[in-house]
Amino acid sequence: MKERIIVLMGVSGCGKTVVGKALAERLNLPFVEGDDFHSTANIAKMSAGIPLDDDDRLDWMSALREVMQLQNGSAIVSCSALKRKLRSFLSGIPKTVQFIYLQGDRKLLEKRITSRTGHFFDPKLLDSQLSSLEEPSPEEGAITIEITESVEKIVATLHTSLEASHET
Repeated sequence: MKERIIVLMGVSGCGKTVVGKALAERLNLPFVEGDDFHSTANIAKMSAGIPLDDDDRLDWMSALREVMQLQNGSAIVSCSALKRKLRSFLSGIPKTVQFIYLQGDRKLLEKRITSRTGHFFDPKLLDSQLSSLEEPSPEEGAITIEITESVEKIVATLHTSLEASHET
């Protein structure tokens, strides 16, 4: 498989971390947790139920982009990347970047967010993320997958899709 950075994107609760870790294990690649690069101020805002704005995201996106560039070989990265301009910014590195959009309906996302523990994301922010989300356009070449299946099935489907996308 040729070198590339695979970015799992979508709103909170879509499974970026769980699917990302499982996919990384399946492909024997490092996993980079995007949430680890949020500033203390961003985490405080989100914990208080205050949505991030584009200015808040600038340092976070810059740190993630730098980590993506520094990867020695392929890697899996989790990042909401809700807006086209953010995905474009992350893609502006001298490596192939493949986005995978984990898509789910509000009811399932809310159920997942409210049932998890130990995460800073305030469930009240789901609506702001859904309203900020600009789904990937066909020109972006993202792989879109519904999150209703098991993690194992999602990973198997993604593995097949990633192999097929590398042959073209």
